[in-house]
Amino acid sequence: MAGSSTRQCVALYTVEERARRDQTVWTLVQGILAPIQFLAFVVSALLIARYLATGEGATAAHTSIVVKTLLLYAIMITGSIWEKVVFGRYLFAPAFFWEDMFSMVVLALHTAYLAALLSGALETTQLLWLAVAAYATYVINAAQFIVKLRQARLSRGDDATAASYAGGAAS
Repeated sequence: MAGSSTRQCVALYTVEERARRDQTVWTLVQGILAPIQFLAFVVSALLIARYLATGEGATAAHTSIVVKTLLLYAIMITGSIWEKVVFGRYLFAPAFFWEDMFSMVVLALHTAYLAALLSGALETTQLLWLAVAAYATYVINAAQFIVKLRQARLSRGDDATAASYAGGAAS
């Protein structure tokens, strides 16, 4: 129809990348770790909120943040391996460039929390507000990956576009 806008859907994976994604065990590992990390995030966020509201449960909040951060490290390491298998590089493949860039911010804030906790550089309330900042970036990053998963599903049968894929997520 003349004058109508057509929505161009760029495939996330080439045919070869999709085959590697579907064949590697790291896809399953990511599929298991992501919801576990999200569950740890929800529990931890509730424990942080409890402490900030009542002043009670600091140890539980700190423990939950450490667990969530360790899960983040696990998903980052296994995700890098997944990216190497699928795209041939450990990080910053064009298809996930912006997600990986923002993941570095998430990782930096979580690591800053651990460093401050271990060094005693911040008081409990300050530490927990640092965790809140880390968690806010985690939510944004998780949303990026959910959008990317949706994009992959929408382009699932679009192998002709996948064959011409050259730009990834960068626009």
